Amino acid sequence: MGQSGFASASSRMAGKRPAARDKALMRRALANAERGWGQTAPNPMVGAVVVSGSKVIAEGWHRSFGGPHAEVEALRMAGDRARGSTVYTTLEPCTHHGKTPPCADALIAAGVRRVVVATRDPHPLAKGGVDRLRNAGIVVDVGIEAGSACELNAPFFNSFVSDRPWVTLKLAMSADGAIADPTSRRRWITGPGARLDGHRMRAGVDAIAVGIGTVLADDPELTVRGVPAPRRQPTRVIFDSRLRISEQSTIVKSAARVPTIIVVGAAPDETLRSMATHGIDLILANGLPDALRRLQAAGIQSLLLEGGARLAGAFLREKLVDRLTIFRAPAVLGNDALKGFAHAPADMEDLLETLPVVDRRTFGEDTLITYALREVPCSPA
Repeated sequence: MGQSGFASASSRMAGKRPAARDKALMRRALANAERGWGQTAPNPMVGAVVVSGSKVIAEGWHRSFGGPHAEVEALRMAGDRARGSTVYTTLEPCTHHGKTPPCADALIAAGVRRVVVATRDPHPLAKGGVDRLRNAGIVVDVGIEAGSACELNAPFFNSFVSDRPWVTLKLAMSADGAIADPTSRRRWITGPGARLDGHRMRAGVDAIAVGIGTVLADDPELTVRGVPAPRRQPTRVIFDSRLRISEQSTIVKSAARVPTIIVVGAAPDETLRSMATHGIDLILANGLPDALRRLQAAGIQSLLLEGGARLAGAFLREKLVDRLTIFRAPAVLGNDALKGFAHAPADMEDLLETLPVVDRRTFGEDTLITYALREVPCSPA
């Protein structure tokens, strides 16, 4: 966005009450943060906006893992104009020397007057920026748009308090709740816009998971396609308790170039060795909770569960789903079609009426609704 865009946006906000203006500017910082989608993990997405008087003079975001943080990017853009300014940042400025110098020190050196922070950083090495800024005489306000900031980086916050990844269950369903037609023919339920957004979702997670039934029925590739490429392809996770996957499947044949994990209950040694020769990592787990703990130990903070119905139902029954995303198409597939909640708790459809909605969008005739089954374990203000 050019400087004229900054000025016009600022003029629209100049007449608002300070609290409303703070919220509007923090939402702008959050929009900047999301521009790092798929590029920053395991670090969070962070955005920043620098304001002098009534004008936005600079903004930035964490573009990629190991690169400059959002505050530093914005300060570089602002230059000397940062002195006396207000900086909005979606996460508490860091205090440690990691791959980059501390953002808190950069803000102090720039001579900013005020810093507005959406939420504190839970990382034991990075946290403490709010106190450091206040000790330097800078006014700091914390908690503006905290809920949205926590939602954006839910897997990051979850990783500090949970022994399992943050799990999003994604289902593409017909108007009557089906995920496959009665003939089990492979067909698209949703249109191209919704399917493309499904790939965008894949680009923002550490792992994509399906059950062996989906692999046997569809022979999927489970990669990100058609959207900006993530920093690294998500790991593919196949839940296959009896190791029934074929060595001729697309998953096995492409495992040398796409990280792949198969979660098994038990298997003959020779079968395990055969999978290992294809570059597949095998995790032996005793049930889903144990599997998720082992996946987190392997570095997976976020997992996108794409089916099928049995695996989705098992995750829902064991209360292991944090976000439920449903792409709903207008088509009706009939009573004999496989229902998405066929193996879920009996009251799942009724429960949807009571769950908080954290996202709602449309793609042509298709709708997307994301439900919260659990609050984000965000840092206290």
